[in-house]
Amino acid sequence: MSAAVMNYAEAAVLALTHEMEADPSVVVLGEDVGRGGIFGQYKGLQGRFGAQRVIDTPISEAAILGAGVGMALAGLRPVVEMRVVDFALCGMDELVNQAAKNRFMFGGQGRVPMVVRMPTGIWDASAAQHSQSLESWFAHLPGVVVVCPASPQDNYSLLRAALACGDPVVYMEHKTLWGQTGPVDPAHAVTLGRAQLLRPGRHLTLVSWSRQLQACAQACDVLAQEGIEAELIDLRTLWPWDREAVLQSCARTGHLLAVHEAVQAAGFGAEVAATAAEATGCKVRRLGAPRIPVGYAPVLEAQSRIVAADIARAALQLLS
Repeated sequence: MSAAVMNYAEAAVLALTHEMEADPSVVVLGEDVGRGGIFGQYKGLQGRFGAQRVIDTPISEAAILGAGVGMALAGLRPVVEMRVVDFALCGMDELVNQAAKNRFMFGGQGRVPMVVRMPTGIWDASAAQHSQSLESWFAHLPGVVVVCPASPQDNYSLLRAALACGDPVVYMEHKTLWGQTGPVDPAHAVTLGRAQLLRPGRHLTLVSWSRQLQACAQACDVLAQEGIEAELIDLRTLWPWDREAVLQSCARTGHLLAVHEAVQAAGFGAEVAATAAEATGCKVRRLGAPRIPVGYAPVLEAQSRIVAADIARAALQLLS
């Protein structure tokens, strides 16, 4: 099958369609999944596979996640919809103390092959309780895989890889990427834990993920006007993350700038920066949001955004 242009949400629907056709143990459960989900990421699936496999649930994140854990332990491969990452906090015990720990505590006798979709990041004009970037919480949690797809192709390929993983996957799609379009080749497979080189360069290694890559790409164009060639790497998965790709780049460029939309304090960029500094001795810098809630008013929301000008400025300071 050749590549077709589709948006981020349609790519996810296609991935689920292929997996559900191939494996009857793949099921979907969550609020509003029957009508396609709030972003259209399940559009048409209930009509195609029925309400026994695309299951509308009560409004209880703890019940949804708990049911998903039970289904996985019983031999199914559930896709659990949390609507947005902010709502998933109501079901954290089921993820942190049950799904993440089961394989370890029972000596591998139980596996939880569950994909938990948690749309993440700043959602325009949605304020503090609907705009959080919490990926570092889950990267810190032993027993789970953390995935952050940034393109329609990756949302197709990484979702299929997540379903094949065999362990619980926290799958974090950005809330504002659903309408982004691009080519999707159904034959293109990816491996969890492998980064993608988006732009080669020799002066600076720029590492990011999810929607923040758009601002990073713009910053690379700005830096190029100054004669600076920045190498842009999309981690794609935060755990496991591709240390080898990042360290090889840092060893060549001697400089690393880790950029994320999440709050800078204790963000995953610190892990990337510390690892690179320890392994290569390169100069490092982190760039993330200030430690404030995301505001509703546009002028307040803007204070939490990291834009291309911020990234270019930080890169120039790192190289000076």
